[in-house]
Amino acid sequence: MTDPSHGQMETRERTLLRRWAVPVLLAGCWLGAVAVGLVALMDYDNSPGPPAEAPAIWPADSDIPRDPTGPTLVMLAHPRCDCTRASIGELAELMARAPQRPRAYVVFIKPGSAGPAWEHTSLWDEAARIPDVTVLRDDHGREAARFRTQTSGQTLLYGADGRLLFAGGTTGARGKAGNNAGRATLLAWLTGERPQATATPVFGCSLFGPADEVPEHDSAHHES
Repeated sequence: MTDPSHGQMETRERTLLRRWAVPVLLAGCWLGAVAVGLVALMDYDNSPGPPAEAPAIWPADSDIPRDPTGPTLVMLAHPRCDCTRASIGELAELMARAPQRPRAYVVFIKPGSAGPAWEHTSLWDEAARIPDVTVLRDDHGREAARFRTQTSGQTLLYGADGRLLFAGGTTGARGKAGNNAGRATLLAWLTGERPQATATPVFGCSLFGPADEVPEHDSAHHES
């Protein structure tokens, strides 16, 4: 003879399973999406931008004054790239620790289509507060083109003789401050050492968006 209580228990179990199946499935999908998003974010953070093809000799047509008696450092930056905030922070750390401070510039690109004071963001203000750093505006990205730079945060160090010593970034990932190969290599050069590394990856946004490109006639003029 069938026990009615046993059938009722099975019915309750099936009801509970149906009730929780959808929430459990949705929770699993959500966790999977979060995991995929975190992996994608980590991949993005650790993906460097295109490196500069910086000229081996300081470009003669640059309007940036080079120091003929010591090293000159140039960081090319986009004023609206959040990743570059960490690069500027690392530059401040470098300038504070370097026994031989270079003549240093942070050069912010300003596209021709941008309005007045477009480049004067909080990044500009942070760079301007670093002792012994000069902040410049790069109209139409002409200096970026002269130094063949594509990624915000790209840092170049030239010697007193105008020869390129280092080209790279000052962070180890996008927007991440802390010890990294780029800052360590720059510090070694400014300490009087001769490190083997002359280049490191640079992590940042593109200097040029679709509407920010240097006009073709300007680019041709500056390469001649």
